[in-house]
Amino acid sequence: MTYFSGNQRPDSRAGEAEKEPEVFWNEAALSICTSSTGGTPSLEPATAGVSYRPDVRQYVYRGAWVIVAAGEYDMGSITPLREALHTAARQYPKVVLDASAVAFADSTFLNLLMLTNRIGTLRVVAPSAQVRRLCEITGVDSVLEMLQTIEGAVSS
Repeated sequence: MTYFSGNQRPDSRAGEAEKEPEVFWNEAALSICTSSTGGTPSLEPATAGVSYRPDVRQYVYRGAWVIVAAGEYDMGSITPLREALHTAARQYPKVVLDASAVAFADSTFLNLLMLTNRIGTLRVVAPSAQVRRLCEITGVDSVLEMLQTIEGAVSS
């Protein structure tokens, strides 16, 4: 993650300084950004140590293809996961998606799950709270098999 300070902007040209925009603080918002000790603003990003970059890992386990997805998935970042799921669904009778580390997913992600399930047999394992809620709201959880463990998904 890149941080910019002062009048430095990612789109500014060398030697050109841009005027710093005015920032209006909201007391409620400020309290959210403060540290737990003394109410002073925290200088660390709220997401320190957390990666939202999409990451796809794959392996074979007991005859099933397991795909571990992590990060955020939307229209701009879904391609690696789409390629992995579609390839696996065409080559293996059972595909397992470990969605425990998916931090964000939108309708693009849900559409991918549904399309993959049409191509082959997809099981979603240990969906993160965000993915689980998204599936519940849309009813996808009643269409896809959602399980808690990879072992359970492979043996079902």
